[in-house]
Amino acid sequence: AHQWVILEEQFGLAREGAKLFGVMKINRSSSLEWCRCIGLRNSHDKSFSVGLTAGITVICCSNMAFGGSMVLKRRHTSRIELCDLVNRAVDELENEFLILENVCEDLKVAYLDNDDEVRSRIVRAAELGAINSSDIVPVYKEFKNPSHEEFAEPTRWSLLNAFTETVRKYTPQRVDVSYAALNRCFGLDGKISLLWEK
Repeated sequence: AHQWVILEEQFGLAREGAKLFGVMKINRSSSLEWCRCIGLRNSHDKSFSVGLTAGITVICCSNMAFGGSMVLKRRHTSRIELCDLVNRAVDELENEFLILENVCEDLKVAYLDNDDEVRSRIVRAAELGAINSSDIVPVYKEFKNPSHEEFAEPTRWSLLNAFTETVRKYTPQRVDVSYAALNRCFGLDGKISLLWEK
């Protein structure tokens, strides 16, 4: 029904192969700046449930952002009806993509003109677990002097990409935690942002 085509897949393992993380880029998007992707995770050690979530990959730099809702979140049990679960998840992903893309469009027009505000938001994001405290200065430097000219304007979108540019160096498991925290910090799930509360 959705006619999605997987364009690219990346997978990573953690904890000696006990945890799987992956990203699949797909062919549908409402923007020329990013493509949609599906984030997935699973664990053989049952430390977390299998999950799928909607995301975007920024075309100029491959930075990613993920929405907040796991559309498929299932404990490891027997008698799982995988086909039914996946079909329902794909239907839910479409709505999650729309929410995420709308929030990202809003971030692009929300300007950040006050350096003190930017610094305090970066520190707050570190307190919320989005980045390691040792990365506060690198995120600020990336925001002020972005690696990609597309993020030269001082907006919340550019700040999000300064975070994701820095987070890319983390382990797959830490990246999963960081993206979940960034989701809440920036309100990527359509809920109130923890950094701006509006």
